[in-house]
Amino acid sequence: MKTKSQSTRRSGAKRSRARAKKTQLNIPQRLTIHADLNGGGSLGDRVYQALKKDIITGVFQSGEPLSEKLLARKYRGSRTPVREAAVRLQQENLLRVVPNRGYFVKHITVNELIELYEYRAALEGACAELAAQKGAGEAVLEELARVGEVHFQQDDRVSYEGFIVADTAFHIGLAQLTRNQLLLQAVRDVRCQMERIMYAAMDLKYYGESPAHEHAGVLQAIRDRDPARARQLMQEHIFISKDKVLQLASNSRVL
Repeated sequence: MKTKSQSTRRSGAKRSRARAKKTQLNIPQRLTIHADLNGGGSLGDRVYQALKKDIITGVFQSGEPLSEKLLARKYRGSRTPVREAAVRLQQENLLRVVPNRGYFVKHITVNELIELYEYRAALEGACAELAAQKGAGEAVLEELARVGEVHFQQDDRVSYEGFIVADTAFHIGLAQLTRNQLLLQAVRDVRCQMERIMYAAMDLKYYGESPAHEHAGVLQAIRDRDPARARQLMQEHIFISKDKVLQLASNSRVL
């Protein structure tokens, strides 16, 4: 015969499992944007994904002119899906559409970099704060810790590309802890710009330092259910990155 205390413990365990299921992470295993010209979706979507990936990863450099004819041939489509993709990428600040001249890969100015990092600090600081308020299961936090501590080898492009994937997974995974789809989508959008900046830095042979310690601090604040500290540490993490990127950008026009 079950005692009242046994029934209470079992009910509590069920609630804990339910909460953990709600906050289960969907950690991306590839880049935020990846292309599959032979996969599903419309041709327009596939051209959009492929062109976006090539801009982010530096296949097309900052300021480089791109013609509809070239892009249609490269992505095995007509000019119509190329035009559709170009309009979408202009809205995402990755491409400039100049009437009667063609398309140009968007150059990121120093002022735009500052605005980007200020936006990230406000957005992701709020995500960390809300995640600490709502809490998360230990298994979820351990998975985030795993991707947050991924290191890279200096001057090793393959290693650094793996780090970019993990860094994106960490920031998107943390946004998932908010259980707020608007915040999650905003973080996904801004990661495209961040991946582009990280690839540009790599092309300049700049790899920086691993942010594993900073990631761990944010996660500990979330684990401790300390919203103010979680926000502060996330913002400090982003501003540390900002200072490094601004110093790099002042000596280059790769972005």
